[in-house]
Amino acid sequence: MKKITAALLFCSFLALTACQPQTAAQPEAADTAAASQKSVTVNSTEQVSVVPDIAEIVYSIQTQGADAQTCQADNSAVSDQVVALLAQLGVAENSIRTTGYYLNPLYDWSGSMQVLTGYEAVTTLTVSDLPMDQVGEVLTQSVDAGVNNIQTISYLSSEYDSAYQEALSLAVAAARTKAEALAQAEGCTVGEILSIQETSGYTEARYNDNALAQATMANAAAEDSLSIMPGELDIEASVIVEFAMQAAEGENS
Repeated sequence: MKKITAALLFCSFLALTACQPQTAAQPEAADTAAASQKSVTVNSTEQVSVVPDIAEIVYSIQTQGADAQTCQADNSAVSDQVVALLAQLGVAENSIRTTGYYLNPLYDWSGSMQVLTGYEAVTTLTVSDLPMDQVGEVLTQSVDAGVNNIQTISYLSSEYDSAYQEALSLAVAAARTKAEALAQAEGCTVGEILSIQETSGYTEARYNDNALAQATMANAAAEDSLSIMPGELDIEASVIVEFAMQAAEGENS
């Protein structure tokens, strides 16, 4: 009987011990844990300038005729002549693409009824990967061969990939500088990167020279090739970076 009573008393002691509230964490430890969870998020944009070394030209051949068959035949003949010229100038075959074609009727709307007056055909060619020193000659001779509408002249850089990577690195470095300034205001220092997001679209940088396109058509009768001044391309990269913040050493002492 005594053994049973002692066992019951021991079990009751264990039950009371288990029900006792846990000791609260020290305030200093809680503050340290909260500080270690702090972070700062910043965005940053940087750019790298490069000199374009290749160009892309989009131009078209427009012809008109009294009937559809004649109009189409005339347009095809001029288009073939332009393509043959490009090959003669050393443009690679895979750099020449037909990117548009249409044949439409033409009407006279001056009276009370529409009157069919003929047809118009347009073939659009895109010439890509042109070295900069070849652009002027290609434009001038293409107009002589029958091109009568220059739509766009775009300048690009073959160094785009490496320049974009450089801009990304600069953007991350600038983001850390921003984060350090913000953290310092809170009496903290910047730690490791917790997350990073690229927000700039990785697109091929280019700009269009509309003035050159207009000048080419205006000076179509000139014998000399055009002078090309491509300027620079600005390749831009943007990021959002989250950094860990930690209490400065002086704050922990």
